[in-house]
Parts: sequence; structure tokens; C-alpha cells
Amino acid sequence: MDLLHRLKLKKGKEQNLWRKHPWVFSGALQSATGALADGDLVQVLDHQGQPLGFGHFHHGSIAIKMLGFSNDSYDAGFWETKLQAALQWRLRLISQLGQTDCYRWVHGEGDGLPGLIIDVYHDTVVIQCHTIGMHRMLPEIQAACQICMANNRIHIVDKSRNVLPPAYGKNVQDRLLLGEAQAVKCMENGIQFEVDPIGGQKTGFFLDQRENRKLLGRYSANEMVLNAFSYTGGFSLAALAGGARHVHSVDISQKAIDGCIQNVQLNEFPSEKHTAICADVLDYLKDIPSDQFGIIVLDPPAFAKSLNKRHQAVQAYKRLNLLAMKKIKKGGLLFTFSCSQVVTEELFYHTIVSAGIESGRTFSVLQKLQQAPDHPVNLFHPEGAYLKGLMLKVD
Repeated sequence: MDLLHRLKLKKGKEQNLWRKHPWVFSGALQSATGALADGDLVQVLDHQGQPLGFGHFHHGSIAIKMLGFSNDSYDAGFWETKLQAALQWRLRLISQLGQTDCYRWVHGEGDGLPGLIIDVYHDTVVIQCHTIGMHRMLPEIQAACQICMANNRIHIVDKSRNVLPPAYGKNVQDRLLLGEAQAVKCMENGIQFEVDPIGGQKTGFFLDQRENRKLLGRYSANEMVLNAFSYTGGFSLAALAGGARHVHSVDISQKAIDGCIQNVQLNEFPSEKHTAICADVLDYLKDIPSDQFGIIVLDPPAFAKSLNKRHQAVQAYKRLNLLAMKKIKKGGLLFTFSCSQVVTEELFYHTIVSAGIESGRTFSVLQKLQQAPDHPVNLFHPEGAYLKGLMLKVD
């Protein structure tokens, strides 16, 4: 398939592509881009005109997100080949997990498809395009999904509106592409969830915490557990399944709390072992007595989505963790996370250290935590390791 647009890089700027980093920054471009529209597919050349690969062009700091490099080709079977390869790995993964039918099928740069997320919830495929280039390719992506899932009756949803650039996204609606629009019941590690692909956050659920939820469940027997920023109860259900004495789920969204209660009922956990509270987490932590909880989970939304918000985010993480550290009982466990990509693992760690010092208590790091393996990180794109966490014990 011929690529209509070709862009040359300045001399010396091809090194990142030799290292297979999937981003080309605007300062590396030698060619003029005035005739290009956001989302155009372009071939990238070095300063001598030799091909380096191809990708989607966008006006901005990151000018090109690469879909292939010099030995790759863009042809009629491109999408089917890429999606099939990604699917085979996921099917292999969930076959090892057992009692799980929800997973991330495509994870952006981790699968060589920057700007594309595809999640599967039982029989529902949710496509989320984070770039204009990917959204313009939606018909091809949908067709490839249907080919890869040919033996299954599936529903397909486009859930891209809120993650696309605003000027473009305002003209996009989250919508059903195939099948029926409905909430879907799925299973993770033997626990049932009801997911709303169109009305829920992200693609409907937070699949990246699967292994961390399972880990929490192993330590929850007979414990009082606080799940802060609970959303629809992922960690809460894992704790209840692990035999927690009582779980408190706290979220500022009443809709999320209602979903959490519904999921507790769906799994037939005893209602007297679960308390759902619609409240601001910081206010809630200030008001609870010390030593009430043996396990506290802090899984807040991204406090920073851009570099200029990073300092503000770090301060927010510190305040939140300091409160939890002061309240958790001696010998208790704190599971704390950041999903802010601009807050690096090192910066997050030092932020938690600072909170620990100010708390006046002593903590041990039992385990560093990360995103689930169906959210792979491209070796050449370490920025993809967005979820970082710590399992701490207060001594």
C-alpha cells in the first residue's frame, strides 16, 4: 500500500528510530509539514532519503508515532497481522490465569500500535483511539477485530471521545459499532464484575491491576480493609474473596459506589462484610480513627497528565499517603499506586519516602508493583511503564 506522504529527518535525528523508539519529535523533522493533516499516514526517511519506517503524523511536540520500522511494510493485511499477534499472546496469558475472560488485547506502544487501546470484556470488544490517526483507521481496526474473533459472537464499542484531542473529539461520539449496547458481565480470577463499556470510566474497568488485586486477596484473611478510590470495587471484591473480615469502599462518585455495591451483590458476598461510602477520600482519611484498618489500598486517578502538573501531583500523592500512613495499624499493609505517566517510578518512590519520614513511623517495602502483563512495556519505550506501586508494611 503506497504511502502518499514522505517526511525527511534532519541529519543525526534518525538515531532514535534505529533504537526503535516509536516517537519522532517535531524538532527532528527537516521536511515542511504544512500540507499534512493530523492523522495522515507518512513514510519517514533519513536525511539522505533512505526509509526508516512509517507512522501517523500529528501537529505538535510528538510529530509522528511509528507503526513500523525500516523492515516493516504497510499493506492490506497490516491490521489483521498486528491484532492477531497481540491476541495470541493474550489468549496464552489468560489460559494460565484461569477463570478470567477480560483482558487488554492491544496496549499502544507495547504492541507496536501507539495511540490504540483495545480491551475485551467477555464478548464485548472496546476500542479506544487516543490519536486522530488511529481514529481515522477505525473501520480497518474494526474489520480486523471481526476477522480475529471470527468464531465468536462479539459486540464492538468505540470509546474514544474523551481521550482524543478536544478539537477533534468534540465531533466524536462514544458508540456501538457492532452488536448490542449493553452492560457486560465478565470474570477476573473467578470474581464477577459488571462493566459498562460506554458509560464507565476508561473502557469500563481497570484491567491493569489484575495481579495486584490477586496479591491483595492473599493477605486479606480476617483483616479490616479500606479500598480508597474504589471505583466499582476491584480491590474490594478481591479482599472479600480472600476472606476479609470487613471491607470499606470509598469513592467520590455515587455512580461508582452504586456499581461497587452491585458487584458485591453479584458475587453474593455477605452485605454485612462490606460498607460502601460516597465521600472525598482525603476527608474520609482525616476522620477515621487510627488503627482501624490492617490493609489500606490507595489507587487514585492520575493526579498529573502533563509535565506542568507534576509538582502539584507529587504534593497530592504525599498528602494522601501521609494520612494513610498515620492511620494504618501497626503491622498493617499499605498498597499505594500512581498511574500518572509523568510521575516516574523513582519520583513516586521518593515521594512515598518523604511521606513516611513525616509520618514518624517505620515502613518496609515488601514488593514493587506494576501493571499486568497484558499491558506490556515496549523495551525501547520505557515511558510505557505508567503504573507503579509499592506494597509496604508498617513496623
